[in-house]
Amino acid sequence: MKTLKRIFIHGGVTTPNELKHIIQLAKALNLNSIHFGSRQDILLPVKTKQEHLFKTYFPEYKQDIEENHKFQNIVSSYVAADILPQTSWLRATTYLYIHEDFKYNPTLKINLVDPQQNLVPIYNGQLNFIASKTEDYWYLNLNLPGWKKDIDYPVLVYTWNIAKIAKAIEQEYQNSSNINELYNRVNQLVDTNNKTITEPLSIPYRPFPYYEGMNKMGIQQYWLGLYWRNNQYDLKFLEEFCDFCMDYKISRICITPWKSFIVKGIDKEYKFMLEKFLGQRGINIRHSSLELNWHLPVANKEALKLKRFIVKSFDQNDISTYGLTLGYHERKSETSYFTSLIIEKNPAPTQVQDFENIPTYNLLYGKNFNPNTKSYITYAQYVEQIELPGLLMELSQQYFAQLDNSIENIAKPSSNIKNKTTQEVYQCSECFTIYDPALGDVTANIAPNTAFEQLPESYTCHLCEAPKSEFKSIVLQD
Repeated sequence: MKTLKRIFIHGGVTTPNELKHIIQLAKALNLNSIHFGSRQDILLPVKTKQEHLFKTYFPEYKQDIEENHKFQNIVSSYVAADILPQTSWLRATTYLYIHEDFKYNPTLKINLVDPQQNLVPIYNGQLNFIASKTEDYWYLNLNLPGWKKDIDYPVLVYTWNIAKIAKAIEQEYQNSSNINELYNRVNQLVDTNNKTITEPLSIPYRPFPYYEGMNKMGIQQYWLGLYWRNNQYDLKFLEEFCDFCMDYKISRICITPWKSFIVKGIDKEYKFMLEKFLGQRGINIRHSSLELNWHLPVANKEALKLKRFIVKSFDQNDISTYGLTLGYHERKSETSYFTSLIIEKNPAPTQVQDFENIPTYNLLYGKNFNPNTKSYITYAQYVEQIELPGLLMELSQQYFAQLDNSIENIAKPSSNIKNKTTQEVYQCSECFTIYDPALGDVTANIAPNTAFEQLPESYTCHLCEAPKSEFKSIVLQD
């Protein structure tokens, strides 16, 4: 019997050497590949009798083998820093410092996110710390287990209080009946440097980015996004890739919530060597955007098969889903969505267990197709697989039709075209020298504002000495 065991990569940030260590563990488990999880963790299919190998090889890693998924990985938008729009004061190193501040294993899902980027979900955690415009201060959105709805923390949280406040909330939320009571309990436990919220959180909506391939990062560097459609990352390739990174001074590998990874800080002089490295191993780095915008459960063959069916239908019909994201879930009472469109599989009817059941699905979309919305609208219910592509195509067309209403509109630039003016001048037919009446001709002692007709008949071109009769009237347009 196999189960997926997690290795926590805090914030999705690891080094090539740390990833090689994980690869050695995977090899000890007789695996050929590893999976990436939606919370920027690494998942290994482990047989029950192999679980002791985790403790042998990874005593220092925070894992949840025996705790029944008690602990959670911290998710961050570090992966998007410097390659997507970002809050001006928020640096990539800030995420790393905050992770270092966590001296305990969180039991709640914690997100550290920049609202300006759109690669890492904003609201799919239970404690969502969201950067504000005020330097070193964060909004906090709470979606706590057992609470009826998500709610916002009443103050801005200081960067260096995040770990302490998160720990205090974990200790006290079950003993509190409302946000005010929880807030007071936290303040009794933690000496904080909070700030009053002076303006509500505003999260701009941007189409989902294309995050694969080799891309410019500043002037002298590049970043690389790599994606495997089956989320089975080959160990041999990863090990060789880690060696390449260490040889060419690439220090960080970042896992995305979309089960892919991004490498930043590739020096311009090494770009060709990396492209050659990938090409020699037949690595495709330009999948269709129809592939990249899906979020599927790990190691779910049925979900992967459904995705392939729908993507093939989109491709055959030349449908664009650029900017949209799609997710697959089995219907549950408490499910956290973070994609624009949701395909929700219904449970099989219990009354007809002796008969083969045709799966049915519900189709939902986020309000204004925004993946960071907290409101989802049902578009269709109890439809069969064959109906899904057509319905999704309808929704994609609706998405593009309403974009002007859901995105911050950029006003058309005002016209800066001036009224055209005309000016009559005289041009020499021999050398094309211009006589401008407004300027006159200094070399011939002709004063400004002297009309051409007022020039003496002896006037000649000061450049080629052609006579006045060789000058022709022309009109200049400004």
